[in-house]
Amino acid sequence: MSANPKESINQKFGGKIRVRVAGILIENEKILLLKHDGVGKREFLWSPPGGGLEFGQDAEKNLIREFKEETALNIKVIKLLFVNEFINESIHAIELFYEVEKTGGILKLGKDPEMGKQQILSELAFFDEKKLKNTERDYLHNMFIGINKPQEVLNLKGYFKFVNNSIK
Repeated sequence: MSANPKESINQKFGGKIRVRVAGILIENEKILLLKHDGVGKREFLWSPPGGGLEFGQDAEKNLIREFKEETALNIKVIKLLFVNEFINESIHAIELFYEVEKTGGILKLGKDPEMGKQQILSELAFFDEKKLKNTERDYLHNMFIGINKPQEVLNLKGYFKFVNNSIK
């Protein structure tokens, strides 16, 4: 793998469709996000915890495992909220976003086992309304377009498609 996170991501996930699950955890009017280095339009992207589906494991069990690996928290899945499709020059992802509830564990930055030694998770934080508003949108997952308060994410329903305009 390359030492550059963006190159590593493109090598690992580029040129194929990736299905991933992500959990929306909101506590005290704050949403839990992870900083993913080498992802997005800039040098990093804040996005909810989650990861790629593993063959033979259903989406909800996969999300519970991913959440534990990345945050050390135990969760229960409440419901499917929305689906997001993202396409750019090298990445094509279908993301299933679920509302989740913490059931145990102590919050701590974990690892992304899919990335091996080239880890892309560098920080975790709860974002309140002020922090969301003060974070440049290019550093936030596309789901935050038009979102001002963390709780508004729970109102997203349906299918969203974010496509880089340079793709034909």
